[in-house]
Amino acid sequence: MNDNAAPRPTLEALTAAGFDVDALSEEQLEVVAALTPEELALLMDIRGRLDAAAPEVQAHADVAGGALF
Repeated sequence: MNDNAAPRPTLEALTAAGFDVDALSEEQLEVVAALTPEELALLMDIRGRLDAAAPEVQAHADVAGGALF
C-alpha cells in the first residue's frame, strides 16, 4: 500500500483481520477501498469462516497428500 496515500479504513480493517492487502495491485486496492460497510462485513465474515475451517481442510490435505485440495 502506498505510504503517502490517505488512510483507507476499509484497507486498515482488512489488514487487521489478516488480509494481505499489500499483495493487491493499485487497481485492486481501489476496488477494495470502495467496498460498502455491508460488503466489508460479508468479506470479513467469509474470511472468518474460511479460517475456522482451515484446520479441518489442512488435516484432509495432510491425509490425502493435498490431492483433493
